[in-house]
Amino acid sequence: MSLYEKILSKSAVIGVIGMGYVGLPLAVEKARAGYKVIGFDIQQKRVDMINRGENYIGDVDDNELKQLVSEEKLRATTDFDELKTCDVISICVPTPLDKFKQPDLSYIINSANEIKKRLRKGQLVVLESTTYPGTTDEVVLPILEETGLKVGKDFYLAFSPERVDPGNPRYKTRNTPKVVGGMTPECTKHAVALYESVLEAGVFPVSSPKAAEMTKILENTFRLVNIALVQEMTKVANKMGINIWEVIDAAATKPFGYMPFYPGPGIGGHCIPIDPFYLVYKAKEYDLHMMLVEQAGEISDGMPYYVVDRLSDILNERKKCLNGTNILILGVTYKGNIDDLRESPALKVIEILEKKKANVFYYDPFVPEFTHNGKHYKRVDLTEEFLRTIDGAVITSGHTIGIDYEYIAKNVPFIFDTKNVTKGKYENVILL
Repeated sequence: MSLYEKILSKSAVIGVIGMGYVGLPLAVEKARAGYKVIGFDIQQKRVDMINRGENYIGDVDDNELKQLVSEEKLRATTDFDELKTCDVISICVPTPLDKFKQPDLSYIINSANEIKKRLRKGQLVVLESTTYPGTTDEVVLPILEETGLKVGKDFYLAFSPERVDPGNPRYKTRNTPKVVGGMTPECTKHAVALYESVLEAGVFPVSSPKAAEMTKILENTFRLVNIALVQEMTKVANKMGINIWEVIDAAATKPFGYMPFYPGPGIGGHCIPIDPFYLVYKAKEYDLHMMLVEQAGEISDGMPYYVVDRLSDILNERKKCLNGTNILILGVTYKGNIDDLRESPALKVIEILEKKKANVFYYDPFVPEFTHNGKHYKRVDLTEEFLRTIDGAVITSGHTIGIDYEYIAKNVPFIFDTKNVTKGKYENVILL
């Protein structure tokens, strides 16, 4: 039976490398569609949890994962030799930036090398990790062809960017359209057939992996630039005594030519703070400088400092300084109603406050404890007695559940709301 026939009959065995925020939901959807799925990860803890049917990703349904594992449709392993048994292999590993905002492709390269050791004729490899245009062609393909096998003839290779939005109540992996670009038409054909059999929202094929890689970069660069714009507008509006949130709501009534974006203490997560800088890096190879993108990044990187400066001004009006004050941070995740701390601007706000000698405490209903820069933090209990020791609270995550803002507002001198969660409805709330 050919690979294409195996995909259509759902008899293909699928391997997913990387059981994180992208890989586990994808593995679940493929198993749910009827495929036998093997998850690969270097973290034994993750593997053991999956094999016990224990979920650790918010966008995965606990009961669905448990059922798929019990029905032996999904399992996990740290043994990469099992890649030999897989007909399809998806790479869903991290692609971070270093401190100089240079791409770190080590996880992709390591995964490609593990596949190379077991690559055989008739396999499909799909890279899903976000990266710069050209990675599939220039990095992954040469590694796989070191085996002597030829792409489009002996094996198939494609890029299909992940489109995960943690905590989104409407759009999940299952109902989000998939973009696919193969190295050859046959590669695209096989990858399209796979995702059409798994997802509900359809597949949009493009001409090449580069086009698919650029698609993902465009999506998140668009968001970065527009968020930076509204962050700049926020600073101007504050100086002019204008409520930026009111302005955004008013502008959003226009039914064409405008899309609302919102300010905050910075940007976080696995996409917007990272993806555009893959393009900045790659563009330099062509003697191009993405000045707008770089400036948008600088604006967003500066927002935690702006928040602390605003907080300092608020305290000064009350004849207090940051040094020695007790500050309560409300929310440490990068967005509301999730437990994801990746690139969270709240962590930078805490870091800056502590450098200025403030005493920082935090409360987050989704994060009982965390470690940042080698320091361990534990969530406080919001008793009335504790709140009365606080000089000011700062909302840095947009949680709409798990925090009683009215109760906190009654027991602290003020709340500085950088996410407009309170809508300014309490007298002692100050909006960003």
